[in-house]
Amino acid sequence: MRFVMLIAGDEKTSLKMSKEEGERIVAAYKAYMEDLQKAGVLLAGEALMPSATGARVTVTGGKRNVIDGPFSEAKEVIGGYFLIQVKSREEALEWASRCPAAQYAPRSFVEVRPVMEFPA
Repeated sequence: MRFVMLIAGDEKTSLKMSKEEGERIVAAYKAYMEDLQKAGVLLAGEALMPSATGARVTVTGGKRNVIDGPFSEAKEVIGGYFLIQVKSREEALEWASRCPAAQYAPRSFVEVRPVMEFPA
């Protein structure tokens, strides 16, 4: 079963952290990613640039509307993801509980969702 672990949190708080705290968090994520790789469950994983570099796109009546970031109305934003392949939901939840984002609550959290599989 494939699951995506969405890493979310308060972007404003994250942008205000000290250099030392940022380095500790990056090191924790590197170690976590190595653990996922060693276990053979990691399919993909990336950090995302801040929402200020992004855009939201909607189409209404055939007309495209683009809203440039940052998205101040959002309390939490997606900051990255891990795509894993595991045997069960319980195993996915176990991996999520080891993710650094889960350790920095309430500033961040991990949302775990199964990937929808379509028949070929």
